[in-house]
Formats: sequence, C-alpha cells, structure tokens
Amino acid sequence: MTDREERVARAALTRIGEPGDEAMNRWLDRYGAVETLKAFGSDSPLPGASRTRWAGLRQRARGLDPEADLAAIGGLGGRFVCPGDAEWPSQLDDLGDGRPVGLWVRGRASLRMWALRSVAVVGSRACTDYGAHVAATLGSSLAARGWTVVSGAAYGVDGAVHNGALAVGGATVGVLACGVDVAYPPGNGELIRRIGEQGLLVAELPPGDHPTRSRFVLRNRVIAALTRGTVVVEAELRSGSLVTARRALGLGRLTMGVPRPIHRGVAPIPAPDRRLTALPHRAPSPNSRAAGRGCVSTCPALRYHDPHATAQRCMAYLSAVGQSPRKSGPPGSLMGMCPPRHPMTQISSLVSSKPPSSSAIPIRPRAGNTSPPPRTFACGVKRGCLGSNRRVRIEAACAPRSGP
Repeated sequence: MTDREERVARAALTRIGEPGDEAMNRWLDRYGAVETLKAFGSDSPLPGASRTRWAGLRQRARGLDPEADLAAIGGLGGRFVCPGDAEWPSQLDDLGDGRPVGLWVRGRASLRMWALRSVAVVGSRACTDYGAHVAATLGSSLAARGWTVVSGAAYGVDGAVHNGALAVGGATVGVLACGVDVAYPPGNGELIRRIGEQGLLVAELPPGDHPTRSRFVLRNRVIAALTRGTVVVEAELRSGSLVTARRALGLGRLTMGVPRPIHRGVAPIPAPDRRLTALPHRAPSPNSRAAGRGCVSTCPALRYHDPHATAQRCMAYLSAVGQSPRKSGPPGSLMGMCPPRHPMTQISSLVSSKPPSSSAIPIRPRAGNTSPPPRTFACGVKRGCLGSNRRVRIEAACAPRSGP
C-alpha cells in the first residue's frame, strides 16, 4: 500500500462517514484506510456497526470518486491533509477516536505551523453590537501580535473576529461545517473568500458538501482541539460556543471569556469561590439587537478597561500555560497561573438541576417595552425562556499572591 492509496482511501471515507465517527476511526486503526474502504463492498458489517447502519454506509460508498475530490481541492489551491503528514496538527490527536479522518485545507499557509500559536474566539451569532466590537478588537489585537485567530466563519462574533484579524493582515483560520468551496452562511460569502485568499479554510467534509445542524456541533470539537485556548465573547445557554468551551475544558485547553462590558470599571471579586450570579448584571445597550435578551458571557473574566488590554491578558495566559508548568488545579484550570490581585473565573459546570439561587438578579424590561417582565436572570441567562431549569454556574478562582 502506498501513501497515495492511503490518501485516496481516506478522501473517500470523508464522504462515507460523518465527522467525529468514532467507529470509523477504530476501523482505521485496526484495518487501515484501504481495507476499511474495501469492506464496504461486503454485506458483512465491521465490528461495532449494526445491519441498518452498515446498509446506510454502503449506500454512501456507491459511486464515489475520491480522485475527482482531490482534483477539485487542488484546483482551489488546497490539499487534503492526513494524519501522519508533516502539515497535520498533532494536537488533533487529543480527540482520540473522534479525531478527523483527514482535513480539507484551502490556503497557502501551513496549518500545523499556524496552529502552534493559535487562539479560538467564538460567540453568539446574534451578538450585541458591543460583543461584535469586542470580538473585532480581540481579533485584530491578537493577530497583530502574532497569534493565529481561529473561528467558525459564522454570523455575529465569528465574522467580527475574522474581519478584525484580516483588517491588520494577520493570520486567521475558518473551520467550516461544509466543504471549503461552499460559502455558508451565504451572507458571509465575501468574508469566506477573503479567508481562503489571506488565511486558511479548514473542513472535515469534502468539496461540495453542505452543512447540517449536527455538523455544526461536531465542527466545534476541531476548533477546541486545534487551538491552545478558547475565548467566549457572548453565548446563549444553548449556544454552540458553550459546546466549544466544554470541549476545550475537557481537552485541558485554557478557556476564557468576556463576562460583561470591559470598557468601563467593574466591581472586584474580593474572595475565591464568589459566584458571579451575585454580581449586578449589565444589560445590553437599548439600541443593540439583543437588548432584553438573556445572553451569558462565560469563562475567566479578563477584567480590564479596553479590549487591547484584554488581548494582552489573553496572550499572557496562553503563553504561561504553554511555557510554564501548571502549579495547581485540574486540567484547563487557571488556578495558580494568575498574577497577584487579578482574580479570574472559570467554568466549573454548565448543567445544574437546582432552581435559581436567591442571588439571581431580576431584570426589569426596557422603558417602553410592554411585554411581561422575565422571571429572573442568572448570570445573564433568562430563566424559563428555554424551558429548562439549567443554569450556568461560574466559579471565581483567585490566584495566590506571589512575593511579600
């Protein structure tokens, strides 16, 4: 078996299996890509596949032309990167059986080299005007200082952070839930084209494939694993950005976020384990699209007065985790890594069946709004708006003071 045969077989398998198919990766480890592809010509399913699922996979395997897919990506100035290639980012192997079969990459830069110094910035598609401003400033500030900015090329925060990085001529990577030749969402078609020309577009799906809801969720694990840290700007309770944050924490990556306005002074968190739900909530600007909506901003509070300082804090913590031994705390924790007098916060749980605490802050509707007032907001999440008793619990961790 040659490397060419292995590459062609893996390209074909990206059309047969869905992203993150753990059974497919186990078959690849056991039989190899070429033998796994040949097995779809048999009626006997491989271990771990039911008869029904095997029939569906065999249906997908009919009429495949992986050589045409490889020619199509080559015509776009891209390539298909497999595990074991010099360009393959080894940190994706942290996903275990959920790692990609291969990555379709469009752009001139080396994905592996860019991913070595990268940070993901994600957030809500229906973000506030302030959230879009912060995301764009984070993207431009990080890119100007040599960091690769990774996001999903979606509306809202994703588009803002990509535009910020491109505005300063920095490195940015768009991880798509479709083929790299498909502009989705259509409204960001021009942005996706610019990312393909000036940065990198990355996808697990072959050229021409279109996104589905499950593919968006599975795409987030690649964003989390590819980067050294993740920053959440704004996210609703069921946002895919929180999926990325959970993935990042599970992989031991640094997870940060913007908890509330950072252009103005914020009240300090004087003691460890203080719940952010006890702090006053700052509602979005009345002129913003998400005014009155419950949006949650999660992860460590980068508590400075402007986004440029926030970007500097982000880079400092990413560098500290990458270059210094962890002093204390679980994987992904910031405990022991914070400088003195700067308490940070960290997501400890995204699911809780308990009712809202007595410290939840009720929010009054805006002036002129005749709709009934919401029940409560817990850390910016409107209770009952999603038909769930879940609430986001964010704990504050205060680093020990160094020196006298």
